[in-house]
Amino acid sequence: MKKLWAPWRAEYIRVACAEKQGHCLFCFLKDSRSDLENLVLYRGKNGFIVMNRFPYNSGHLMVAPYRHTANLQDLKDDEARAIFALIQKCVAVLKKEYQPQGFNIGANLGAVAGAGVTGHIHFHIVPRWQGDTNFMPLLTETKVISEHLVSTYNRLFPHFNHKRRK
Repeated sequence: MKKLWAPWRAEYIRVACAEKQGHCLFCFLKDSRSDLENLVLYRGKNGFIVMNRFPYNSGHLMVAPYRHTANLQDLKDDEARAIFALIQKCVAVLKKEYQPQGFNIGANLGAVAGAGVTGHIHFHIVPRWQGDTNFMPLLTETKVISEHLVSTYNRLFPHFNHKRRK
């Protein structure tokens, strides 16, 4: 039997288990005090921007409201406007720093829609480039991410103009 050592997957399993025990990843991030450790790039009045720890591509960001709700229709008008403004900011920063040729932007509402965190609505912003998919996911179910998360964080953080929580 071949073994592929992937110790970083332990974090994914820990997060999945925490949610099953009633803990919300986005509420944890909202209350956390270590932005670099938790990859939080920006904190606004009604929501925040965080890097996806398990990205589809380098620069894969997520935007979430502070208030815990699973339903799009439950967002208050000021929250919805703030979230959309944060999504716009993400696109502008990613365009400037990474020059993607396109974006996937969306939310997975409910487990059957693919939501990994079902109780707290959040939006994904994924930069895309021609040829960013190849044979690896198809043949080996492996996605190659070409940049370390901390390197991505350090590239993006200065574009958000605020002080990081230590």
